[in-house]
Amino acid sequence: MAGAAHCSLQAKRLLLDPKFEGYKLSLEPLACYQLGLDAAVAEVKLRDDQYTLDHMRAFGMYNYLHLDSWYQDNVYYVDQLGRVMNVSVTLDTALQKPREVFRLPADLAAYDNRLCASIHFSSSTWVTLSDGTGRLYLIKSGKRGNSASEKWEIVFNEELGSPFIIAHSVCFVKSDVHSVAVLLLRVEKDELDTKGSGFHITLEWLTIGERSKEGDHRYEIYKRRILQGKSVPHYAAIEPSGDGLMIVSYKPFQFLHDKEDKSEENNDAKTAKEKKDPLYYWQQTEDDVTITVPLPQDITKDDIKVGFSPDHICVRLKDQPPLMEGKLHSSVEHESCTWIIREDKSLEISLIKKNEGPRWPELIVGDTRGEFVMDPSQCSEIAESLMHLTSEVMNPNPEKENPPCNAQELEECDAFLEDSASLCRFDGDTLKVTHVVS
Repeated sequence: MAGAAHCSLQAKRLLLDPKFEGYKLSLEPLACYQLGLDAAVAEVKLRDDQYTLDHMRAFGMYNYLHLDSWYQDNVYYVDQLGRVMNVSVTLDTALQKPREVFRLPADLAAYDNRLCASIHFSSSTWVTLSDGTGRLYLIKSGKRGNSASEKWEIVFNEELGSPFIIAHSVCFVKSDVHSVAVLLLRVEKDELDTKGSGFHITLEWLTIGERSKEGDHRYEIYKRRILQGKSVPHYAAIEPSGDGLMIVSYKPFQFLHDKEDKSEENNDAKTAKEKKDPLYYWQQTEDDVTITVPLPQDITKDDIKVGFSPDHICVRLKDQPPLMEGKLHSSVEHESCTWIIREDKSLEISLIKKNEGPRWPELIVGDTRGEFVMDPSQCSEIAESLMHLTSEVMNPNPEKENPPCNAQELEECDAFLEDSASLCRFDGDTLKVTHVVS
């Protein structure tokens, strides 16, 4: 993730109500409707070898009722006969009798090690379906919720190895080719993990596209990427364009590359090991920024050219390409900036900030070759400014006198993720992390 842009999410102030003071949960019971079924829901219990927290998160707390986000008055479930059943809600109170829209070709009861069947609605007319045995179905459904035009037709189905659930799917068109991207989730045994749970999480990102061969139109997999991590993601979704993947997880995920990618990764690792010292060091106060650049022994003052502008810096040695050049994080008083050669054969550059006070998070925008050096006195100032937020005394009972909140009024959405959870965006072409929010 070294090359990824570290971002922060800002609240859109137009969506905030300045008069909001709090909310109260209604004490009214939620409406609950019961409907008799001629066949029970195909529920799958966790096996004895599925004992980890990740198994529980992925499969043990599974919602067998699938909401169609394109037609939100419709929900679906798979019953023990292998039928995909539709239930329609009308007038917010009436439930229609369950209606069969599709029947899985395989007899699910014949599989001992299967998972729960999973459904994801890729678009208003396309559905991805897993029977829990390791087979994926791509289905053209027609306009759902309308029995006249709704007809579920299999256009692709393939055995993809060990059982999985569908985490997400999207439809998109590129270069006049209709494609469906699907994200499959597995919890797999990890023989190399002797100190942890003994399992890892695999996300398989498939792209299935329409292919025409001699007038025969069919769908087939044309791109297959696999990510691996150590925790079930809180959230995982493919971008609507199919170009990227968003993952929120407690522990990081990374792509598993083929042999060529692995050799390239090894080369990158060697390069990282052979990485030299930082090109420059810099530190700052509220008023100025000081840059120190180590110089080769044979460099004299006449060989150095330093150029300043209000928001740009350029340093050259002799007639070589710029040693450092780029846009500064913020504007400077360029006419007051200076440089000298110190006795230890290093170049010292002094920049005067145009706007005093704010600290710069970086010197040159996007340049990672330098290293920021924190002054000890600044560390003390920062620690002192945060002192009111910390305490040496633990509060064993926060609800004793002035509780920060009433725990009974909290909902699931109010819970914080683990401290180390992060949101990462993966690029589908480079297989690299492009953005990180932590």
